Amino acid sequence: MAAAIRLREDLSSGQVRAFARSSKDAGQVRRLLAIAAILDGGSRSDAAKVAGGTLQIIRDWVLRFNEAGVAGLATRKAPGPRTILDDHHRRALEDIIATGPIPAVHGVVRWRIIDLAQWLWDEFEVSISKQALGHELRTMGYRKLSARPAIGGNGPTTLPFLKRVQRPSGANPQKPPQRNARRVVVADAMRTDTE
Repeated sequence: MAAAIRLREDLSSGQVRAFARSSKDAGQVRRLLAIAAILDGGSRSDAAKVAGGTLQIIRDWVLRFNEAGVAGLATRKAPGPRTILDDHHRRALEDIIATGPIPAVHGVVRWRIIDLAQWLWDEFEVSISKQALGHELRTMGYRKLSARPAIGGNGPTTLPFLKRVQRPSGANPQKPPQRNARRVVVADAMRTDTE
């Protein structure tokens, strides 16, 4: 078994616990308490029990603590996948979106994401999915917009037909209008027939 890696000694266990009390990052608190247990003279196995981890995880935390101190134990964000497009591709996309498609050349009258993906393949032989290209466009500041459908013949003669019908001021929009008058008439007609 290899010898344990020594911890840096510029911070005491009390100082490390003080940092743990002030931290709002639960993962960092767990790591700091494990380091404080080791600084108090406990074994790495005891620190693993305190933190709920394994000896390998404790070793990794010790290396991070030795390298960067308390800040090295903060929860880090994963870098994520690398982007497919570079700055040259993004500038070309901005230019082609700004100028718009030429129907005779591009075969479309407006750009869709799938059309831009095909254009990137035709121009640069860069294969990119619709989802990845949509993410790139949102990162560049573009948003998906759809045109509002136009109703044919928006002239002065068709506008009155498109307006909403005004309800009477006393009408309740939740309750349908009463039709009791018709029922009464029918009931009265039935009574006169049967009497």
